[in-house]
Amino acid sequence: MFWIGAVAVGLVAVLYAKLIDVGYEAFLRYVTLYWWLPLLISPVVAATAVWLTRRFFPGSEGSGIPQVIATLHGDRQIGEQLLTWRILVGKILVSFLSILGGFTIGREGPTIHVGAAILYNFRSFYPARFRSIRGAALERRLALAGAAAGLSAAFNAPLAGVVFAIEELTRSFEQRTSGVLITAIIFAGVVALGLVGNYTYFGTINVVGGTPRLIVPAVVVIGVLAGIAGGTFCWILLNTHRWMPAPVLRWRSRSPVMFGAACGLLIAIIGVCSHAHTFGSGYAEARGMLSGEAQVSPVYPLLKMVSMVGSYLPGAPGGMFAPSLAIGAGIGNTVHMLLPDTQLPMLIALGMVGYLAAVTQSPITAFVIVIEMINGHALVLSLMATALIASQVSRFFAPPLYEALSERYAQADSPDRRIPAVMPGESVKRGQDAAIH
Repeated sequence: MFWIGAVAVGLVAVLYAKLIDVGYEAFLRYVTLYWWLPLLISPVVAATAVWLTRRFFPGSEGSGIPQVIATLHGDRQIGEQLLTWRILVGKILVSFLSILGGFTIGREGPTIHVGAAILYNFRSFYPARFRSIRGAALERRLALAGAAAGLSAAFNAPLAGVVFAIEELTRSFEQRTSGVLITAIIFAGVVALGLVGNYTYFGTINVVGGTPRLIVPAVVVIGVLAGIAGGTFCWILLNTHRWMPAPVLRWRSRSPVMFGAACGLLIAIIGVCSHAHTFGSGYAEARGMLSGEAQVSPVYPLLKMVSMVGSYLPGAPGGMFAPSLAIGAGIGNTVHMLLPDTQLPMLIALGMVGYLAAVTQSPITAFVIVIEMINGHALVLSLMATALIASQVSRFFAPPLYEALSERYAQADSPDRRIPAVMPGESVKRGQDAAIH
């Protein structure tokens, strides 16, 4: 049953990726024909996504990684609320709707959530005696293996799946879980390879020659810039009560659907002003920058980050990995204007690893994800150094984002133990209007 579950994770990951691609292609088609249409569609889609999430799929909001962390470190009731088949369906459908509206979201976080939910629910197929003996330990191992397999299948990065499970999800390593993790990743990875072939997520990044010139200043500059940008993003999501005016906070709490519509309008305005570059996950822009085909503005990283904030504040489902990599690519592209003699692909790779490490504050995971996309060992130490600098700079602004967001679910105290849908920075405790911690 475990093998079947792992195969199911790989299959759903591939189908979900295809679904998101279809949705974004449909969005780009109507944007190409009518540049003004997102100003009408995005607010409607945002309001609908928020309403569906809060009404039918509470617990599916955001990337899904905080829900997995809460399950792994909380009691069994949390997993029974956050890793259900209903939430799995809602995660896929509402994120698909969001991408139809041009939201700045990725599919990697949701794939992790979906993978964890699939294997977690396969526990019911185990014999009752086996479940009674293993209990919560079995459930946690299944959820952990499903999450790691989901990330591996989403990025075609098996090493990243293992490292992510150790560094981000559990913050520790247990020898007895290693076989479970690797087995799930192998089965999910084989399915993904069989359906889409052996590919690299953003293509191969080639760095010509040995150690490039100006590598030290490039590492320091990008590490610090990415750390500040990523730390600021985390601070904004975790401290809405500090920068949002009180009337807006009250409106956000009392009318979350209308607040979502306003965020959708903000996303649309930024997207139209940037000639559609900030819509979607940023996958196309990042690949275009790597190949030299896309010409983006020096302020692209800032605009993309604002659009990303607008996509997450309402609380609809969506991931952060791909947008973070796109923002990092934009940072590297901008730094290239300051260091024109340095290879652009190298700077983009450094920017990717720096911003992702700053947002997740998991430098090893960020490094492994990017290194599996690169053809050139000359950058290994540089990527490590950039990830370390960026993650340490980010810590001056905010604690680890996913861990902080997971506390919302661990602290739920409603009588029926039902986890409500909450926005970033909002308390899970009922009876409080815009209670912020």
